[in-house]
Amino acid sequence: MSDLLLAVRGLRARVRGPHGGAEVLRGVDLDVRRGETVGLVGESGSGKTMTALSVLRLLPPNVEVSAGEIAFAGRDLLALSPREIQALRGGQIAMIFQDALRHLNPAFTVGDQLEAVIRAHAPRLSRAEVRGRAVELFAQVQIVEPERRLRSYPHQFSGGMAQRVMIAMALSGSPDLLLADEPTSALDVTVQAEILLLLRRIARQRGMSVLFISHNLGAVWQLCDRVAVMYAGQIVEVAATQELVDAPAHPYSRALLRALPTLALERPPLASIPGSMPVLTAIPSGCAFHPRCTHAIAACGTEPPAMSRLAPDHDARCLLAGQIPA
Repeated sequence: MSDLLLAVRGLRARVRGPHGGAEVLRGVDLDVRRGETVGLVGESGSGKTMTALSVLRLLPPNVEVSAGEIAFAGRDLLALSPREIQALRGGQIAMIFQDALRHLNPAFTVGDQLEAVIRAHAPRLSRAEVRGRAVELFAQVQIVEPERRLRSYPHQFSGGMAQRVMIAMALSGSPDLLLADEPTSALDVTVQAEILLLLRRIARQRGMSVLFISHNLGAVWQLCDRVAVMYAGQIVEVAATQELVDAPAHPYSRALLRALPTLALERPPLASIPGSMPVLTAIPSGCAFHPRCTHAIAACGTEPPAMSRLAPDHDARCLLAGQIPA
């Protein structure tokens, strides 16, 4: 596909340890097109962050990619030298994390930190040009009085304002792809909405692709064009956002949606998913979700399901995909 920016194929990652360790990613396939925002959702421990860190080759020292491919704009990221991948980080591919205040150095002003990032991407700029670029970026992320706030220290910013600083840093290299890992999880609901609107506006203005990682389904529905649902190190369903909301095909996706609060006057009671995510060293045979699935049949415990194509842009990893009544 000519508009494909990021293509992850058969990605496997393993925690090193005795007896071969444990797989944290088990054959992940994921696409992000140019100008598209894709949501990656699932419970804690499903492998969302590991997938994003694999793209930038920032996995912890005890975790290694054991198989698969990661292509960005046609380049094999796993084959790049350390210097080549370092040149991509923060430039063509940028990443923002949750709890922004934890990622800012309290000993330096936010302006000093932002300007250091700008210089790393554009070392030939003069001091005045760097400062002008910093002011411009602060204005883009809607920080009022940007020149004055550049002289502030991190502790003088709220969580939401600190996240705007981190977004400005990520944008400083004019990335084609932004990896956003739970960027609103530490914020209150009102500020979350503001940050989501900001990300959507900036992505559209710049034509930037975004991989938005979250366990907050409401945020994903607001921001994303397509959604990939992840469970126990695998993608179990991929669909356009509205398609997934209207016709989820995987039992796990359905369970997540039933647990999402709604403002409708007549609404069913919230449902919880029985059990918990399996530990990495004891992934169930067959479908990893089958011990928690209310629709499981005998074959689900023995036969690993492949992805089934349900519609041109809707796939689900379930033996009963398309057969479960609404």
